Amino acid sequence: MRAFKDQKIDRPITLKILEAARLAPSAVNFQPWRFIVVDDEHLLENLWLSYPRQWIKSAPQAILICGDHSESWKRAADNKDHCDIDAAIAIDHITLMAASMGIGTCWVCNFNPQIIRESFHLPENLEPIAIIPMGYPQETLLPSEKKRKDLADIAFHNGLTTPFE
Repeated sequence: MRAFKDQKIDRPITLKILEAARLAPSAVNFQPWRFIVVDDEHLLENLWLSYPRQWIKSAPQAILICGDHSESWKRAADNKDHCDIDAAIAIDHITLMAASMGIGTCWVCNFNPQIIRESFHLPENLEPIAIIPMGYPQETLLPSEKKRKDLADIAFHNGLTTPFE
């Protein structure tokens, strides 16, 4: 969603969206995430400075998702850190719950993390992972018209040689 109405999101709606994120699964149930609800104009401006696109200025609220790598599960075989995966699952819960309540969102990862880190006084153990601008859409939400790969190009049966059709 890239255009929002000038209308605040009521606190009970935001709490329901956060509850959906809280209930998201995470590796070994470590829940290495932090969700910062941002509706202060100065802090929203700082989010915009970290991702200077005009459309983001219209969002009356955002959720900043941070991950704590010191709390996340690491796979023993190769020490793969699942913090970003866990955060992505929670973000998906946020965007789906928001959409079900008529709230538009957009997943933003292309931002300057140093601006975020300084603006929100994040400790070293917290990494800013994504910004989710939120608001009531100016237009009715429509299914995505982006070109998607055919299922036969991405789903396979018992290996990578036979498409799952």
